[in-house]
Amino acid sequence: METALTFRQLTVADVNEILKIENVSFSLPWTREAFIRELTMNPYALYTGACLDGNLVGYCGIWIIMDEAHITNIAVLPEFRGRKIGEKLLRHVMDTAKRRGAKTVTLEVRISNTVAQNLYKKLGFVYGGIRKGYYTDNYEDAIVMWVRI
Repeated sequence: METALTFRQLTVADVNEILKIENVSFSLPWTREAFIRELTMNPYALYTGACLDGNLVGYCGIWIIMDEAHITNIAVLPEFRGRKIGEKLLRHVMDTAKRRGAKTVTLEVRISNTVAQNLYKKLGFVYGGIRKGYYTDNYEDAIVMWVRI
């Protein structure tokens, strides 16, 4: 039987686990140094982990600047996808952003990532434009999406 999903703020001590998720989730994974910088030097950054049985299975990074929140990345280990963990994590992060004064949340998503786009639409995100050639691995366009919270 699966235990309840819990959320917690991530720290530098979690970087190895974050990288395991990052490296299996993205064709352009962030580096260890990038995460350490985010967790120690970026006053706007907040990283939240989704845990099952105390194990990190997903994470979401967000920058909260004034009244706007920007999702930097969100990922769930492949073997835990399809269980609504990403949705619950994103809802939790959006609630956190709202409590901290954010009025909108924005993100970029690959034009080919319809699974993620459908999740974002389910949570009220709408189309906000295109960033041409945004992803440097294949110069794929990104869709900018946003939602009022």
